[in-house]
Amino acid sequence: MLRPLVTAATYRRAVFLLLGGVLALPYAIGAGLLVGAFVKEPGGWLGKAPVALAGVVIALIPPFLGGTRELEIAAARSLLAVDLPAPDRRRALELETRLRAALWFGLHLCTGVAIGALLLIVLPVGMLAMAGGEALGTRFSWWWLPAGPVILAGVLYAVAGLGRLAATMAPVLLGPSPGERERRLADRERRLAERNRLARELHDAVGHALTAMTLQAGAARAVFDTDPGFARTALTAIEETGRSAADELDTVLGLLRDEAAGRETNGRESAPTLAELDRLLHDQVTAEVGAVDVPPRLSREAYRIVQESLTNAARHGAGPVTLRIRQDGDLMIEVTNPRAVTPAGRPGGGHGIAGMRDRVRLLGGSLEAGPDGATWRVVARLPGSPG
Repeated sequence: MLRPLVTAATYRRAVFLLLGGVLALPYAIGAGLLVGAFVKEPGGWLGKAPVALAGVVIALIPPFLGGTRELEIAAARSLLAVDLPAPDRRRALELETRLRAALWFGLHLCTGVAIGALLLIVLPVGMLAMAGGEALGTRFSWWWLPAGPVILAGVLYAVAGLGRLAATMAPVLLGPSPGERERRLADRERRLAERNRLARELHDAVGHALTAMTLQAGAARAVFDTDPGFARTALTAIEETGRSAADELDTVLGLLRDEAAGRETNGRESAPTLAELDRLLHDQVTAEVGAVDVPPRLSREAYRIVQESLTNAARHGAGPVTLRIRQDGDLMIEVTNPRAVTPAGRPGGGHGIAGMRDRVRLLGGSLEAGPDGATWRVVARLPGSPG
């Protein structure tokens, strides 16, 4: 019961409500001048009507302005401790949003006037009552002493109640409209999808490079003394793979930096296309690639699917890999390789297949990945012209 009287939120909200009273002063002065003019010359109301109408129109403009709504939101976030999203200045306010903001502005003014009356009239009466009846020009009675604290507490409870009501109604009247919320959710989903895409790019590019470098390093170490020429070739391949992975990593990190800074990233691409498929092929891969004519985005995603499939084959398979790519309406990618005899001995548990499924799902295609007897088989079907 005593918490509203001592909590700091009550007094912050009181300041917010009093701001409404301050904003109401120009309206009160203007209304007083108009009423005084009509009372002074009752017969001249016809000539003063246009002036009064113009004054009413001017008074109704501020509640509907976007700047007024922004100021109210800033005050509500600071003094009412309400979590309101910052206004989006890139879009014009919808009519519903302007109407809700105007209603809030009017209520703010009315409650400000009420709180001002309480603090300027009722509160002094309560303080004078505590001093005794003589202070109010009446004969002293014993009930004046308890009446003073009751009046003061009533004022504070009224302020606390109106402040809590304002904090409850602020998100309703100052919050985004349903259309704005949908756009914010769409923007948030777009950003999450972009971050997931970049995460897949990092996984596929760096994961493939590390797998290739590990295998080449292991082969070079095994024949370093007996076949120095092959070891030098493997070391050269490691150098080229590392350089290529560093370039791709720099590109993806650049996209992340652009996104964090709020810059557009549409003009920068982080993945090669099927035209650069030779970068993935080596002597353990038998490739059968037909003529392909697909949009750039589909070509980039297809490249990553091939890259991840070959990476998984190198990590968990045993023996040569067969890659088939053909286009017959849809783009078909098939990768097969013998399964390792002891797969438990190889590191696993990654996110490669899950990443491929995400890529295929976003393109509206289908993916099959799993054992087929002694063979591991990956088949991806991608629409030829994705939307």
